[in-house]
Amino acid sequence: MRTLPASPAGPVADKAALARLGERVRRRLADDAAVYRIAAEGVELFAVADFLAARECEYLIAMIERVAAPSKLFDPDNPLRYRTSYSGDVDAGDSFVRMIERRLADLLGLDSAHGECIQGQRYLPGQEFQAHFDWFDTAASYWPKEAKGGGQRSWTAMAYLNTVDEGGETDFPDLGLSIPPQRGALLLWNNARADGTPNPLTRHAGKPVLQGAKYIVTKWFRTRAWR
Repeated sequence: MRTLPASPAGPVADKAALARLGERVRRRLADDAAVYRIAAEGVELFAVADFLAARECEYLIAMIERVAAPSKLFDPDNPLRYRTSYSGDVDAGDSFVRMIERRLADLLGLDSAHGECIQGQRYLPGQEFQAHFDWFDTAASYWPKEAKGGGQRSWTAMAYLNTVDEGGETDFPDLGLSIPPQRGALLLWNNARADGTPNPLTRHAGKPVLQGAKYIVTKWFRTRAWR
């Protein structure tokens, strides 16, 4: 993940696969009455208002509390502390988690084997995740490992588990768009352009929580089977 609004250096990874997956999901979401597209020029960004029920959110929050640890960065050479939340992968063998993963894969029309483990994240007052991309920089030292472990990230699915008292918005600074957390809501976006190149306009941030706490779960899909 990068903190600068630049295109990836080096060859474009998995371009054909990203274009193909983008088209597949685009058509799938267009036919789903529960999904609405958020107006954002240059980015495919969608939302589902009540993807998770209140009890499902509570269950996931409890799971996050059991695994939360200081969040890590993909780029070990980056000296900046631009991610100060706590996070952890929830139990992939839990039957409830498997059900949520199936629902996400079915919503997007993607192979569940291409999805990373669901990651839970907790933000307390003052904690944030500064502007970054979800797609991988193919010039970074981590890329060879990720290339073998599923390839480039295609779609991001992020669900809010609670309504934050103040702050914690998901901010897309290059779009002039900031989305406040609402319990149960799901955000979806394509990390690539229609031609399969990584989209720099998907740069986004988790703004600092000012009051209360923020809980989310995120699942990233790859171009190939993960790991």
